[in-house]
Amino acid sequence: MKLIIQPDDGIAPLLRAVKGAKKSIDIVIFRFDRDDLEKAIEAAVARGVTVRALIAHTNTGGEKTLRKLEARLLAAGVTVARTADDLPRYHGKLLLVDNALYVLGFNYTKLDIEKSRSFGIVTRDARLVREAAALFEADATRQTYAPMHDRLVVSPETSRARLSAFIKGAKKQLCIYDEKLTDNLIQRLLEERAKAGVEIRVIGKVEKTIPGVEARKLKGLRLHVRAIVRDGVQAFVGSQSLRKLELDRRREVGVIVGDTRIAKKMLAVFEADWANAVAAKPADPVAALEGAG
Repeated sequence: MKLIIQPDDGIAPLLRAVKGAKKSIDIVIFRFDRDDLEKAIEAAVARGVTVRALIAHTNTGGEKTLRKLEARLLAAGVTVARTADDLPRYHGKLLLVDNALYVLGFNYTKLDIEKSRSFGIVTRDARLVREAAALFEADATRQTYAPMHDRLVVSPETSRARLSAFIKGAKKQLCIYDEKLTDNLIQRLLEERAKAGVEIRVIGKVEKTIPGVEARKLKGLRLHVRAIVRDGVQAFVGSQSLRKLELDRRREVGVIVGDTRIAKKMLAVFEADWANAVAAKPADPVAALEGAG
């Protein structure tokens, strides 16, 4: 398992993956403006790799861009599917290359990759890869997704239950990146953990003032990551903020990481960001309903 840290690692890990693909690439796209990655995908098709793209039916202010991308990828020989419109937004960011899974907190854009704090997880765990492939297949063919793995966190099917359990399991510390944490039940859980003596820090905004929960605003970088480090030994990385809409109604995808090395690396980044952060204002619950993502 590997950790991608943005903006430090940039586009290089994704380009290496696509350029090194031997058999197949499945990519889920919400936003995309990387010419270098698009050319690498086209080159993969040209050398015989089977490439499938699942593109969101909508995003804020970017539908024309998505439709143009669909046309270009189709012209290059990519098999293109569009997500259904049964959910308000298909916001997950997945990349499957041969037998490797990339669960990303960032879009394939210059803004997210070069100017924003975010993370991505790379794993070759066969069960996780199969589960992500099953999710891709279900969404690409507009079939019902049936969750079969407890570490792939998918909204609206499993996010609330699995992230609530993850938070409840904290014994000493929760370090959270979340731009607008507004879900009432999650805030109640944080209050309970704080009362139990758990140290809770949030880089981003929390809707309510919760005793024992301190929030700070990231300085120097745009905040785009959704991540949690629990007790310094486990972590979550994904596309879902701790908001009702993203937990219960949109397609969001994340992964729970049990690799202590990854958790410690994420914690080190958090501590550096925290040291450079400033006090945050409470989140606006109305504005939080949208989320550009």
